[in-house]
Amino acid sequence: MPLIYKICPEPLWREAEEAGRFAGAPVDLADGFIHFSTGAQLRETAAKHFAGQDGLLLIAVDDATLGAALRYEPSRGGALFPHLYAPLDPKAVRWIAPLPLGPAGPHLFPEDLA
Repeated sequence: MPLIYKICPEPLWREAEEAGRFAGAPVDLADGFIHFSTGAQLRETAAKHFAGQDGLLLIAVDDATLGAALRYEPSRGGALFPHLYAPLDPKAVRWIAPLPLGPAGPHLFPEDLA
């Protein structure tokens, strides 16, 4: 099953874990869905929307567990991005990893990321 990823500030994710649901970051709430990226889209998403931000987490979710609320829709240049039209249950998360900034600026992703 393919994994999809959410980049999230750690305090926001920790609040979601305590609440038992993640409704989304401010941009998600404004757009009406939770933005995810595929593994191939992740680095571009980080560079475009999270450049220079520290204190982030990389959250991996098996897309098959999200059901009909998950839709792949065209975005940047027609690429299909996963959008979740429902809150995310933290129990659906496969793994979480820190997403630190590297010494040269870009974020350092886990080595085993597909």
